[in-house]
Amino acid sequence: MKYLPLLWTGLLRKKTRTVLTLLSVVAAFTLFGMLDAVRVAFNAPNSVVGIDRLMVTSRYSMIQPLPYAYTARIQGLPGVREVAHAAWFGGVYQDRKNFFPNFAVSAKSYLKIHPEIVLPPRQKQAFLHTRTGAIVGAALAERFGWEIGDKIPLEATIWPKNDGGIVWVFDLVGIFHADRPELRGIERQLLFHYDYLDESRTKLQGTVGWFLVQVEDPDESDRVAVAIDQMFANSSHETKTQSEKEFQLSFVKQIGDIGFIVSAIMGAVFFTLLLLTGNAMMQAIRERIPELAVLKTIGFPNRLMLLLVLAEAVVIMLIGGISGLLLARALLPVLATATSGRLNLPLTLDTWLFGLALMLLIGLVVGLPPALRALRLNVVNALRG
Repeated sequence: MKYLPLLWTGLLRKKTRTVLTLLSVVAAFTLFGMLDAVRVAFNAPNSVVGIDRLMVTSRYSMIQPLPYAYTARIQGLPGVREVAHAAWFGGVYQDRKNFFPNFAVSAKSYLKIHPEIVLPPRQKQAFLHTRTGAIVGAALAERFGWEIGDKIPLEATIWPKNDGGIVWVFDLVGIFHADRPELRGIERQLLFHYDYLDESRTKLQGTVGWFLVQVEDPDESDRVAVAIDQMFANSSHETKTQSEKEFQLSFVKQIGDIGFIVSAIMGAVFFTLLLLTGNAMMQAIRERIPELAVLKTIGFPNRLMLLLVLAEAVVIMLIGGISGLLLARALLPVLATATSGRLNLPLTLDTWLFGLALMLLIGLVVGLPPALRALRLNVVNALRG
């Protein structure tokens, strides 16, 4: 501890350089924390234990439809409380830049399974009894200035109408809110009746995009998921039952091996950090060669000189790295809110331990070359300049 003032003096000798180096480390480890949370989420084994709401899609691809007739068969399984179904509509409002999620759903059962969708009773009844009715989230209504009673035309990108048209017109009968702040993301979507879609489209009548299954007991969710998939095994439309989180992540997994992509990005970030901090440490030691020579002259042993320089590099890494991970921990809930809670990615203990190991390793790697230079410093030559 008696050498701590000497350590801080070395770090604060060039305050601007130290601050900029620290900010680089903070940025790198903030990115590391968030990306590693994503990597852990995508590489984690699938599990539906303790989940009360399951998603049933085609085993082969989420874009493959499933027969509507599966509804009754799933509903008849022991442990199933409610079954709803939905399909991606993909309509465009006025301009393709105005993209927002829009789904055809089984209105009554869908709202029952999703209590987080808060809709005034009168608007709920209007939705249930209006064939062309639609409900939108409060954020989406505010974005376009929609009000109850408006007609919303959406241009079809997937489902043309059987009358030859491509514009579907919906009557706005309700505006819903999320029941919790972290789920505000669901307020950016539009929901309408599946029956309206099915009877008016030109193809794939009698099919749905996916089923939503609410189980009686979350502890039985794994058994129910296995039972659903076994029931349709070896059929023409085999199923894959998973949690809602896995269902959402599967959209992103279509672009490739997310774990590898994230790891590659983190590797590039830390390689850049290594070069940046290494150059800063070498520059700092070059500027302090006369000072180090004086310390040697007054009796500081070579080993202590080596440790002091190494300690500077490690301390910068620890301060910046821990600050970066704390910032990542603060930002992850923001990501969860933006995705309606579907990407709720915690910063695990493994990430913290891995991060601390990286801080120490990078600190030692960038500190070792200037530390060895200090160790081999010739006092006479250094004082001569």
